[in-house]
Amino acid sequence: MFLFRRRGRGPRVSIGEARTRTGGERPEAVLLDVREETEWRTGHAPGAVHAPLTALDGGAALPAPARGRPLVVICRSGHRSQRAVRLLAERGADAVDVEGGMIAWAAAGLPVVDERGYGGSIA
Repeated sequence: MFLFRRRGRGPRVSIGEARTRTGGERPEAVLLDVREETEWRTGHAPGAVHAPLTALDGGAALPAPARGRPLVVICRSGHRSQRAVRLLAERGADAVDVEGGMIAWAAAGLPVVDERGYGGSIA
């Protein structure tokens, strides 16, 4: 597993590790996208669960599919997801951040879909 820590930040995983942990028929973790609604609609990873950081900051509960599961948290570039990992860890969640976020996900050639399930984009 490619977990590592940086000073002042929670645990992080590479794009490859994120894909491995959240993909397949029986993923070990949930890919939790913490970007805002407009970003999510434009493009996200297939199978990801959406929980905007602003909602989590406001005390919102995790969506049902993410509760009680290990979380691999992603945003656009990796900054908001770091904040989300800290917040979720304070709530007792097992969460790691994806280094490089959706920008790195798309650059690695991994699939991105829009709100209708068609080819999406990361703005």
